[in-house]
Amino acid sequence: MILSLIVAASENNVIGKDNKLPWHLPDDLKRFKALTRGKAVIMGRKTFESIGHPLPDRLNIVVSRHLEVAPDHCVLAHSLSDALEQANERTSERTNEVFVIGGAELFGLALPLIDRLYLTRVHVKIDGDVFFPSLDFSEWREIAREEHLSDDEHAYTFSFIDYERKKSF
Repeated sequence: MILSLIVAASENNVIGKDNKLPWHLPDDLKRFKALTRGKAVIMGRKTFESIGHPLPDRLNIVVSRHLEVAPDHCVLAHSLSDALEQANERTSERTNEVFVIGGAELFGLALPLIDRLYLTRVHVKIDGDVFFPSLDFSEWREIAREEHLSDDEHAYTFSFIDYERKKSF
């Protein structure tokens, strides 16, 4: 199983404000959908609540220490390790990539474990109340980058940057 993390973060690592994304970037949403479709997505309860529904065509795993019943069409896990076990049991080898999609606490727990990072760097410093944890980029190798300019649908310039964890021998 390949464990990946997908996130959009501003230059000052803001990922949310008032339980919402602080921007609307249609191309980022299309990329998210394309990368995660048919895969397992692991999210915290607050992220699930901010989305408001299970993501279609994905195995939705919601991590919560407090929920006792899974939201409709979702799998409930009580820890990240539980979520990873659930994903491993329910995914085939064809769809062996699992995505952690938020929020900040789950990102912090997952960072030491992930193999890949799909980062949308939004080129703005913005006010927010949820932040992506600091990352030691010396542990990562950039494998792809795609620049996007602002336009009528995208208020900010942004970059899709894909990383793989460097192998240690």
